[in-house]
Amino acid sequence: MRISRRDVIAATVAAPAILSASGRRAAGQAAGKVIRSVPIGDLRALDPIWTTAYITRNHGYLVWDTLFALDAQNRPQPQMVGAYDVSGDGRSWTFTLRRGLMWHDDTPVRAADCVASVRRWGARDGMGRALLGVTEDLSALDDTTFRLRLRQPVGFVLEALGKIDSNVPFMMPERLARTDPNAQVTEVIGSGPFRFLRQEWVPGVKVVYEKFARYVPRDEPPSQAAGGKVVRVDRVESIYTPDAATAASGLMTGEFDLLESPAPDLVDRLQRARGVVVAPNDPLGYQLFMVINHLHPPFDKVEARRALMSAVRQQDFMHATVGDRTPSRECAAIFGCGANEPPQHEALGWPRMAPGQAAEALRAAGYDGRPIVVMDPADNATLHPGALLAADALRRIGANVDLQAMDWSALVQRRASREPPARGGWNVFVTNATITGISNPLLNTFARHCEEAWFGWPCNPRVGELTRAWTFETDAAARQRILKELERLHVEHVTLIPLGQYRSVIAHRASLRGMLPGPALFYWNLEKD
Repeated sequence: MRISRRDVIAATVAAPAILSASGRRAAGQAAGKVIRSVPIGDLRALDPIWTTAYITRNHGYLVWDTLFALDAQNRPQPQMVGAYDVSGDGRSWTFTLRRGLMWHDDTPVRAADCVASVRRWGARDGMGRALLGVTEDLSALDDTTFRLRLRQPVGFVLEALGKIDSNVPFMMPERLARTDPNAQVTEVIGSGPFRFLRQEWVPGVKVVYEKFARYVPRDEPPSQAAGGKVVRVDRVESIYTPDAATAASGLMTGEFDLLESPAPDLVDRLQRARGVVVAPNDPLGYQLFMVINHLHPPFDKVEARRALMSAVRQQDFMHATVGDRTPSRECAAIFGCGANEPPQHEALGWPRMAPGQAAEALRAAGYDGRPIVVMDPADNATLHPGALLAADALRRIGANVDLQAMDWSALVQRRASREPPARGGWNVFVTNATITGISNPLLNTFARHCEEAWFGWPCNPRVGELTRAWTFETDAAARQRILKELERLHVEHVTLIPLGQYRSVIAHRASLRGMLPGPALFYWNLEKD
């Protein structure tokens, strides 16, 4: 059965608007220029090292800064670092911070802060683990200089420190960066261009940021996440608005300035609206994928996971997620497909079964009819259709589906639970990631296995072996062979299920100028008439 986007939208129960129009206007009655935006979800987790959630990553770019950053050509450029030097053998790196860096509590940024921050990030992020895994020493030499000594030279030091997507290596004060990496930092003190106003934060309603007057931007022009982060407004008010139609209407009337993720079925309407601009933001786009819990029956068995994979029709997921007018494509590869690459289903061993065969394979794997919990982020216009289609795919292979609606922030919290589905855990959910953030084994957090695994907790030791081999291989042809072997292994093991690739758009008032394209939302350089 093909489910159209119209069928998906008809299944949605519209949530009430969180704030009335008058309430939103009252919330923004502050002096100066204010950007009122509708975020991709409700901000609940404040720590972008603890979670990979994009709502928290976007929050992170407002508040924190990075040592290096990727420019529009995805080349790492110094950001907090003023100068750096590398020894002839490539094993010793010395970094000096630029002058004038201050924390939001008006204390100076120190090299010790950065050392502690890199260590905490490196305990959570796959690329960070790879870097720390070859680190002999990382220490501050004085208040402005620190040194990284490696046991062997590697070619990704700057790429790691300038990583643009989750987990982004944001720098924090040492006292916060010493927090257990598996626990959330709850105090938000950054050195970035905006200061988080905790006293105005109302979970489920709004988040407010103000321009940090003591932030000193770089002199270079802005380029994606790099260059000068010049703030041209006084405040950013992020207003959680789960009803997509309310958000779109607010943009058209001028109540909002920016929709970070407009509902795809409303894009045509927004494009026709006077004073509204709809444009792609991320140059490379996104992969949609299904996350499967490998810990609990039935998907602790690879046969059950392959049965589910065989029931997935990527074109249906793409049609329901972005419609027919937004560019999308099929792709079986966990690291994404380039513009000139085929979908690769056959080459990578994607299973093909008739529904009856898949249902029999599920039963043969031990499925006993217990409810399969599918988490549905009903407030997320991009991911909600995928959850409905995931439930439909499961039903087509004979599963008893328990589709549980929740907001995205609740899903972000619950996905960390390792409990059985009947005791507050889960079996399946659908999410997305930027192609920038998944394009190789070192970047792709979601493809890690065993002790490094993301939620879903897959574990095949061979994945780790091949990932390490790819990381340290210097021959380009050998690297490509390892990459393809890894992609086949991920499909064979069903680490997760790719659901296709698509381009996303943002919508904003024409009076808002200076938007910087990238895989995240950047609020510096924006001007409001």
